Amino acid sequence: MEQGNSIKGNVFEALIRLYLQVDEQVARLQALHSDRLHCRSGCTRCCVDGLRVFEVEAENIRRRHRELLLEGPPHPEGACAFLDESGACLIYEHRPYVCRTQGLPLRWIEDQPDGNPAEMRDICPLNEEGPSVETLPTEACWSIGPFEENLARLQIGLSGRDLRRIPLRTLFRGG
Repeated sequence: MEQGNSIKGNVFEALIRLYLQVDEQVARLQALHSDRLHCRSGCTRCCVDGLRVFEVEAENIRRRHRELLLEGPPHPEGACAFLDESGACLIYEHRPYVCRTQGLPLRWIEDQPDGNPAEMRDICPLNEEGPSVETLPTEACWSIGPFEENLARLQIGLSGRDLRRIPLRTLFRGG
């Protein structure tokens, strides 16, 4: 039993290190795109209901926000359950990976119907003003894939092969 707790502890320590790496890269991109990013305190356009996270991230929130989850009411349906009445994130310091990268210019590789991979790009509609996201250098975009793979490995370290995702709203008592 003690070894199981040690392994879980190592997984959560690795999750915090992953978040620090993500935050470092996000800060670099935010500085690079500071003139176009409108993601500021109070902007909750991407804080939608139905966001799902790996169990490792859900468990991290459960461990760090036990009282909120047991006693606090979730935000009404239609927006993220973790917003307060003014739109501030109640778990900002411990928010999941997906919340840390919102608003940035994104790039990813997607297999096309012909079987060939193609680079795809997107950005929050609020942040479209400026150079077209398609013309940005690769290093000026958040590349979807590497951090998600690391997160999936942490999930496997916690639960074996299960890559199940948990809706954030269900973390609240009665959710």
